[in-house]
Amino acid sequence: MKSLLKLGFGLALLFASTFIVIKAMGWITVDDVRGWLEAGQTASPHTVGMIVAGLLFADLFIAVPTLTVTLLSGHFLGFELGFAYALAGYWLAGGTGYGLSRVYGRRALMLVTKDAAKIAEMEDIFSRHGLMVLSIARAVPILAEVSACLAGATKLPIKRFALGWAINSIPYAAIAAYGGSVSSLNDPKPAIFAAIGLTATLWAAWYIFRKYTKRATSNAS
Repeated sequence: MKSLLKLGFGLALLFASTFIVIKAMGWITVDDVRGWLEAGQTASPHTVGMIVAGLLFADLFIAVPTLTVTLLSGHFLGFELGFAYALAGYWLAGGTGYGLSRVYGRRALMLVTKDAAKIAEMEDIFSRHGLMVLSIARAVPILAEVSACLAGATKLPIKRFALGWAINSIPYAAIAAYGGSVSSLNDPKPAIFAAIGLTATLWAAWYIFRKYTKRATSNAS
């Protein structure tokens, strides 16, 4: 379990470091995202949608405020298009992370530890809890991308990955896009409530899951 957490923490630090650098350099801000989406509106809704999907895909490589982007997607595109393009971005990021890590992830595992027994332990833990981890992966920033990479690195079956990713992405994208679609500058409360509700629910699920896994680990030992 410690080896899996060590790998996950290392991947999280990698993603987090990109966010810190970008934030410090002022490369991508919420205002930037809003400006790009507003500029895209002069072309067509699908141009805005492509920007949304591209930003959410980029979240695999550089930390992007996914909830904010999804809320804005619903605001600018309406619920249906906003939901569709946000979901496309989530799946592009998750699928790419899973695929790349499935091919090259073993090297990442070997960088953490060359102990074959520990690697087998990590694969076993993720095979038992991987679906749950993926299902609530949007509980905290960066966890979704980390979990997709871990799923690929530990060879989680693609059907289980797809199920877990669907559970974490479809309701999240739908609620956030709807909240954004019924919000305006004069009445941002629906978007605010959607953000608070999503965050609180997922944090509670993550807390319960952590308590359960700790208890199960202590009982097994």
